Amino acid sequence: MQKRPTLLVLAAGMASRYGSLKQLDGFGPNGETIIDYAIHDAVKAGFGKILFVIRQSIAEEFKAVMRHRLPDHVPVEYVTQELDMLPTGYGVPEGREKPWGTGHAVWVASSHIHEPFAVINADDFYGYESLSMTVAFLNNSTDCQEHGLIGFQLANTLSEHGSVSRGICTVAPDGSLASLTELTKIVRTDSGEILVQDEDASHKQLQGNAMVSMNLMAFKPGVFSYFEKYLKEFLHEKGRDLKAEFYLPEVVNKMITAGEARVRVIPTPEKWFGVTYPADKSTAMQRINSLVEAKVYPENLWETSQ
Repeated sequence: MQKRPTLLVLAAGMASRYGSLKQLDGFGPNGETIIDYAIHDAVKAGFGKILFVIRQSIAEEFKAVMRHRLPDHVPVEYVTQELDMLPTGYGVPEGREKPWGTGHAVWVASSHIHEPFAVINADDFYGYESLSMTVAFLNNSTDCQEHGLIGFQLANTLSEHGSVSRGICTVAPDGSLASLTELTKIVRTDSGEILVQDEDASHKQLQGNAMVSMNLMAFKPGVFSYFEKYLKEFLHEKGRDLKAEFYLPEVVNKMITAGEARVRVIPTPEKWFGVTYPADKSTAMQRINSLVEAKVYPENLWETSQ
């Protein structure tokens, strides 16, 4: 019998734009974190284990908060993501402080996962249907080279308070992912236009119905060999750049381009929300409060689960 999939939660981010440890910030009526809602949905959807990627500097605080919140029947593990955790032969350049990125975070978790798994960001709200669709894909897909990506509409993933980074999907006619491009500094103007303001795509306009990845992806465990392969390539080419990051979408795009994998795009009906800037908090709290009022979630998330 196939083991139930693992949920890998990327929670090692420094939250430099938010200004505090947003992974542990309270948003629900009883101070529930966004992670609390993700795990509630994940357990309900059928995930068998939760694995957090965190930094050593926040490990004690993070574990203390999770220990007192999550129900005892949820298997939870932790792995730390540190700058010096690199493949043999590679080192940290002098002056590097920025984490290596989401692709590196997945790579450091490889020794803890031997079953199909999904990846989420700790500060993003994906909704139950998104996680249920992810489990269904992992349970039903028998091709070890086929992976999944839960797609959201770009217009529903923007912040009112500043620019965001998003993985823009190009979807083939058969529903598979043709390419995944990470674009930074995406903003919505006062007139409603969605523009990319980074150096490589100055003021390029995007469509609001464009499909984007919010790092909710479903993988078979064999994918880790590609994470290591492309991490080494990244370190060889950009390892001396103190700010370069190894993004999760970059791995997916390279696998597709090389014909090493297929990725099925699975559109979700859920509306994403998250927190990038401090001003995003009130909106996130309002969204969660609306879901509680609509009885999507209980007012006390874990009261019947302890």
